[in-house]
Amino acid sequence: MATQPDDVLAGLGGGLVARLARKARADRWGLGADQFAAALRRSAAHRFADRLPPAAEVEQYLESLQLEDLALACACARGTESAWEHFVREYRPVILRIAGRGQAADRARDVADSVYADLYGLDERDGARRSLFDYFHGRSTLAGWLKAVVAQRLVDRARAARRLEPLPEDEGSLPGTESGAAFEIEPDRQRFLRLAREALAGALADLEPRDRLRLSLYYAQGMKLAAVGRVLGESEATSSRKLERTRSALRAAIERRLREQDRLTDAQVEQCFEHARTDPAFDLARTLPPPEQG
Repeated sequence: MATQPDDVLAGLGGGLVARLARKARADRWGLGADQFAAALRRSAAHRFADRLPPAAEVEQYLESLQLEDLALACACARGTESAWEHFVREYRPVILRIAGRGQAADRARDVADSVYADLYGLDERDGARRSLFDYFHGRSTLAGWLKAVVAQRLVDRARAARRLEPLPEDEGSLPGTESGAAFEIEPDRQRFLRLAREALAGALADLEPRDRLRLSLYYAQGMKLAAVGRVLGESEATSSRKLERTRSALRAAIERRLREQDRLTDAQVEQCFEHARTDPAFDLARTLPPPEQG
């Protein structure tokens, strides 16, 4: 049975919400504690949709969120002008850069504009504007979430284009020939993505359990380094250093497999990484399983 949003924060005092709002600098965007509490409630309800957790677990989860990013998203969803100005200044380059990979300039801008429209919330239901920001829960950074949103939008556009492609009149217009290639984001993309996914899965499986747990806490659970360090009994600096070392080891293992097992050239390996940067499947927050309980 799904948890009702109000139930999730029911056991928490108002002092916690007020403290988190201060930590998020929610007042910077004119958000009151009650307005920020709605965003926290939505995030917690999404995280604990299948059960009603103890208050201590909810508090730990809320403490681990990217609170400043969540406050900004909340203010943008409400249409706060200062928040939108900040968002456009800081995140427009991110959206345009991701939308522009493998796309013509006009198509990239079209994709970026469609994302902006959904973020602003041009669609209304029951008199209320619906914003894509409502689906940002603060578990990852806002930049990371936006990259996944734009990458998925590119995939959706490519699939829609293929569905609208007319039936070929002769062999020269069959998919895979020069005329059909325009519907692919980039040649060999699917093959390179498949190889990179397999290499990533193998590299993750080969990690030491403690290193895999550290990655899972940081990415899948969205915990900050200080909290990861407390769980693992190490300092924040040590967690940061070991996390960076693990990331470097993952990349090295992936490169080694792509070169030695899949026989890719250096240029093809670089293409694999380039595709992976814009594909939601390579978001470690999704790829890594949550830490085992016990």
